[in-house]
Amino acid sequence: MPIYLRSLCVSLVFLGFAVSVGAQNRTILSPVPTPTDVKPGSITCDECPYPYPSKYLDISVYSHDVRISYMDVASQGAPNGHTVMLMHGNNFGGFYFKAIIDGLTAAGFRVLVPDQIGYGKSSKPIAPYNFNSQARNTWLILQAEQIDKVMVVGHSMGGMLAARFTTQYPQSVERLVIYNPIGLADSRYTRPMPPVDEAYQRTLKTDYQSTRASLSRYVAHNPQAWNDDFELYTRIRYSWTLSADWPRLAMVQAIIGQMLYGDPVVYDWAHIQVPTLAFGGAEDMLLGPAATFQERMRVLAETIPNGNGEVLLLPGLGHVPHLEEPETVVPPLVAYLQAGVAASQ
Repeated sequence: MPIYLRSLCVSLVFLGFAVSVGAQNRTILSPVPTPTDVKPGSITCDECPYPYPSKYLDISVYSHDVRISYMDVASQGAPNGHTVMLMHGNNFGGFYFKAIIDGLTAAGFRVLVPDQIGYGKSSKPIAPYNFNSQARNTWLILQAEQIDKVMVVGHSMGGMLAARFTTQYPQSVERLVIYNPIGLADSRYTRPMPPVDEAYQRTLKTDYQSTRASLSRYVAHNPQAWNDDFELYTRIRYSWTLSADWPRLAMVQAIIGQMLYGDPVVYDWAHIQVPTLAFGGAEDMLLGPAATFQERMRVLAETIPNGNGEVLLLPGLGHVPHLEEPETVVPPLVAYLQAGVAASQ
C-alpha cells in the first residue's frame, strides 16, 4: 500500500474524534446549524434506540467491577439451533443492528449483540483496552449463556475484534463474517502513536459539527445516502459531549484509540480456521479510494488458510451498508450463515 494511504489509515483509525472534513480531504455534507434541542445524554446510552431489551453480566476488568451489556434475541418461528453474535463498530453500540437482527431471527437464528466494555450500555472504566481482553469479555457471555458455538459477524472495529475472538477461542466459532472492517493494514510504522493525553484533549473538543463530519465519511461515496439513522446517531454522540460525564468517556475513547493503533489484527487472518466471508459495501472510502478497500478485502480473504476465505462486496454501498439499504445487505449475509447451518447437518 502506498505510504500516503497507510498514513491515512492511521488517521482514520480514531473514528470518534474531531474531524472537519471527510475521506480524501473534502467536505462531504452541506453544513447545517448545530441543533438546539439536544439534551445531555447518558454515557451509558440510556437514550439510545435499542430494539430489544438488554441483559447485564457482572465481570472484572483490571480489578474494576464492571458490567457488560448484551441483547439476547430469540429466533422467530422454528429455531435452527444456531446462534449468531454481532460485534459493533467504534462509533456505535449494538443498537444499530436492528435490521440484521430481524433478518437473522426470521431465519431461525438466536442472536447475541454485546456492547463491548467502553461502549453502549456497558461500563466505561478508565483502564487499558485491547482486543484480547475484549474477546475474553465476549467469551464470558457465551459461558454465562451456556453456548458452545456461535457464528460471528463483526462490523468495522467489530471486524477486528471478530478476527481476534476467532483466533483466541477457535472452538467457539463455526463461521465468521468480517463486515466492512477497519484495521485492514498495519499502519504503525508511518508515524508514532499520539500520546493519550493529546488524544484526550482533542476528543474533549468534540462537538456536533465535528461528530457529523466524522460520521459523514461513511457516505463519502454518496452523500445522498445520509439519512435519518445517521443523523440520529450523530445527535446521540453529540448528546454525550453535553454530559457532565463526558470527560470520562472522552478519556475512554482516547485510550481505545491507542488499542486501534497498537493492536493490529492483520496477522490473525492466517490463523483463522473457519469459513470466513469478507463482506460489505464495495464503496467504503475510509482507506481513501474505494479500490484500496476492495484490494485489502481480497487480501484478507486470500490470507484465510485452506481456501476458506470468500469475498462479497455490494456495489454502490459504503461503510455502514445496513443503514443505507438493509434490503440489499441482509439477505446475502443471512444466506452465508444459513449455508453454515446446512453444512453442519
